[in-house]
Amino acid sequence: MEKYTKQVIKIFSSLKDISLLIVRLILAYGFYEPAMKKLSNFQSVVEWFGNSLHIPFPFLNAILAVTTEVSGVILLSLGLMTRFISIPMMFVMIVAIATVHGSHGFHASDNGFEIPLYYMTMLFVLLTIGPGKFSLDETLFKKYFGTEK
Repeated sequence: MEKYTKQVIKIFSSLKDISLLIVRLILAYGFYEPAMKKLSNFQSVVEWFGNSLHIPFPFLNAILAVTTEVSGVILLSLGLMTRFISIPMMFVMIVAIATVHGSHGFHASDNGFEIPLYYMTMLFVLLTIGPGKFSLDETLFKKYFGTEK
C-alpha cells in the first residue's frame, strides 16, 4: 500500500507545473475583461473612483489600477515577472474588497468578495511558489543564471 501511495503522490506532484500554468491563465483571463473596460472607459473609472468610491487621488489611482491589471494580464499569460506582478495585483484585490465588494458579503452572486478573495489566494500561490516551468521566468532564470528560481 505504501508503494502505491508513493506512486500516486509522484504522479500528482508531476502535475505541479501544469497546475501553475492553469492558475496563471485563469487569472489572466479573469482580469482581462475588467482591465479592458477600465482602459476603454478611463475617464468614467476616474469619476467612479472619486465620486462613488471616494478613493483619494482618483486619477492617479485609476492609472495605477489600470496599469496593474493590463500589465498583469500580459505578464501572467507569459509567466514573466510573475512574483513581481502578483504583489500589486493582490493590492488591487484588497482595494476592490475594501471599496466595492466587502459590504456585499461573501457570495459572488451578491457582488461579494468571493471572486477577489479567490484571485488574491491564487496570486499568493504564484508569489510563494512561482510560475512553474511553463513560463518565461523559468526559461530566463535557466538561461541567465544557470539555475532554476
